[in-house]
Amino acid sequence: MGLLNKLFGNYSEREVKRIRPIVDKIDSLEADMEALSDDELRGKTNEFKERVQNGESLDHILPEAFAVVREAASRTLGMKHYREQLIGGIVLHQGRISEMKTGEGKTLVATLPAYLNALSGNGVHIVTVNDYLAKRDRDWMGKVYEFLGLTTGVIVHGLNNDQRRTAYAADITYGTNNEYGFDYLRDNMVIYKEERVQRKLNFAIVDEVDSILIDEARTPLIISGAGEKSTEFYKIADYFVKRLNKEEHFTIDEKANAAMLTEAGVEMAEGAFKVDNYADAANIELQHYITQALKANYVMRRDKDYMVKDGEVIIVDEFTGRLMEGRRYSDGLHQAIEAKEGVKVERESKTLATITFQNYFRMYDKLSGMTGTALTEELEFREIYNLDVIVIPTHMPIARQDLPDVVYKTEKGKFLAVVEEITETYQTGQPVLVGTVSIEKSEVLSELLKRKGIPHRVLNAKYHEQEAEIVSHAGERGTVTIATNMAGRGTDIKLGEGVTDVGGLKIIGTERHESRRIDNQLRGRAGRQGDPGSSRFYISLEDDLMRIFGAEKITPMIEKFGFTDDEAIESKMVSKSIENAQKKVEGNNFDIRKTLLGYDDVMNMQREVIYKQRSEVLEGENLKEQVQDMLKELIDGSVDAHLENATDKIDEEIKKLLAYLEEIFLPHGSFEVNELAKLSNDEIKEAILKKAKEIYEGKELEFGEEQIREIERVVLLRVVDTKWMDHIDSMDHLKQGIGLRAYKQQNPTQAYQFEGSAMFEEMIENIKVETIKLLFHVRVEKKPERERVIKETGASHGDQPEDLKQEPVKKDKKVGRNDPCPCGSGKKYKNCHGRTSI
Repeated sequence: MGLLNKLFGNYSEREVKRIRPIVDKIDSLEADMEALSDDELRGKTNEFKERVQNGESLDHILPEAFAVVREAASRTLGMKHYREQLIGGIVLHQGRISEMKTGEGKTLVATLPAYLNALSGNGVHIVTVNDYLAKRDRDWMGKVYEFLGLTTGVIVHGLNNDQRRTAYAADITYGTNNEYGFDYLRDNMVIYKEERVQRKLNFAIVDEVDSILIDEARTPLIISGAGEKSTEFYKIADYFVKRLNKEEHFTIDEKANAAMLTEAGVEMAEGAFKVDNYADAANIELQHYITQALKANYVMRRDKDYMVKDGEVIIVDEFTGRLMEGRRYSDGLHQAIEAKEGVKVERESKTLATITFQNYFRMYDKLSGMTGTALTEELEFREIYNLDVIVIPTHMPIARQDLPDVVYKTEKGKFLAVVEEITETYQTGQPVLVGTVSIEKSEVLSELLKRKGIPHRVLNAKYHEQEAEIVSHAGERGTVTIATNMAGRGTDIKLGEGVTDVGGLKIIGTERHESRRIDNQLRGRAGRQGDPGSSRFYISLEDDLMRIFGAEKITPMIEKFGFTDDEAIESKMVSKSIENAQKKVEGNNFDIRKTLLGYDDVMNMQREVIYKQRSEVLEGENLKEQVQDMLKELIDGSVDAHLENATDKIDEEIKKLLAYLEEIFLPHGSFEVNELAKLSNDEIKEAILKKAKEIYEGKELEFGEEQIREIERVVLLRVVDTKWMDHIDSMDHLKQGIGLRAYKQQNPTQAYQFEGSAMFEEMIENIKVETIKLLFHVRVEKKPERERVIKETGASHGDQPEDLKQEPVKKDKKVGRNDPCPCGSGKKYKNCHGRTSI
């Protein structure tokens, strides 16, 4: 690749070269735009809109539109886009990723493609990583759009549906990935189209695109309702695993992030829970509770993976160190941690709707993104999102010095060296930003600095409300800031007075992250816009990354040369080992994400079918034809299943067929067995369909055209929603067990696709049967009303809205279809009050 780059220049350079003539054209319009009055400049928006409506392409309008935005930004914000920012804006408009270093003004860059694409009237979504940035960017950049006559909206936590609908109706809408995704799911759970808040997904510009489309791709968005399982068993399983000894009863696999019982552990479980064979399929629930209790107690770490705050277990985001309020681990792990920590164990939830960010963002007609660090994941962006990465040249040359890593034998030695380095730097007045990988490590370092009397600020998930404020001051003289990972990402660090003279901002990394990209983000906090600065990582052989993935080659060398705890090693071999360890983990994570996408693609196709059907119902389409088709398919399928190969006992098979259809829609005694026996299968189908249509026409006369059409919509919505939720559960269980197919020489993803498709077909068949059954047995005692099948109680992965906190749901005992009816009539429930009443 190096030789090819020398011969032809690299891909980004070639693409930037192609874009430069467009930038020259924008530059050439600068004087014309400066000459326009405010009203004339604003009038350009209506002119552009008319040209777009008359068929002119956005690409053709681009140079003029970008020149207009550039001038408007100069007048409203006192900021004029540089040539490099214009290049970044063109790349975004083309539906690609702009890699722009920290401090290059990505927030301003987004105004260019956002304005241009908003001219079509179809809306533009600008996606940020948190509410603070969404609101800040809308308030800040909104001045440009509003000056030019466009409307802006912001979608943040805590808005009601009317406020959301207004924000989405705006020309340009700012919001977080979580809010957009949850609104999409909720829009596909509504029972009236007027309740929907989003418009069609047109164009998205994703800020910090690597964080949203790569780091968060593995966790789906889930909207849940209250489940029915008892929480007591989590406490029992927790009590059991706390009595086990490591290695004797269980082992931990750090690479897989899992804990497993040994043979001795299995024997203990069999004794404690009085089961003969722990591995038996009948004990799958027991295995689930014990596995999650083991993971909670021996793999998940307090103050690294989660925190306990006000009696609640709150997840800590491994990438940003932020608290993820309202988000819960799935599959019972959260309950297992609650049992471990002795706080209230919340009821497990039932999934009502779910989607991954990978599949949500691929639904936009056009997708683009910006970040300071995307190139290391270019393959994944291309393969999964069909996005290429273009590296945009910096406005000023980068002056930051990236110094080689120093490696210590122990963590203690490393931290003492870091404290020494901070102390020396503090005395010169040079500001220092220290990156740590967990809350726990940031507090260890803070304690050591307190002992040395070094004033500093700790920026971790415990104080994330103030994080942007703290980070913005991190470049001031004499400031020492400790931050978990990339807390405060998206906030610019400007150098204070006199800081340039003492070397700019110094970045100290206290550990290498699994991903080189996260390390590069930390480095990129220094050296913005040609500022001086430096970065260096301090590493120990006891760090997780080194211990698990990289230490086997380095440890013998350390032992051989007899290094002490406080002696540092600087060596190319060490640096190479670290990079190889990171590449190994990145590759592994990419494979996991690809596998998960393979699974979710199956669900995605199914989701699209169901949501399309729901949408047709909501749009008020006349479903009569659909009901007739269902009826015909049901009759054809039933006749074929019973009679296709029946030659001997034809009477018996017809009897079974009639009994089956009477259970669903035929009145008892509609046909005699001997009269149908004289007909061919096709004639039987025709006769039954004719009878069914007659019965249904009677229903139409009874209820009236308008009411029967609404009843069809009510019934179909209810059936589709109920069956879809059960199907989501079934697919989830299938996914959990499918990995074991690898032992049978089966490809798990293919097995999931094959079996998932069969389950979906079965669900569609069940929807037909249930819909027809309800429509033919319907009795209207009051005006038909649509109702939600189950109430939403929580949204996980994002913030949980205040009014959706989980409440325990009391479940009434269900009456079986063949049980005596509770009304005391003496009839079976199905023949009495079990007949559907709307």
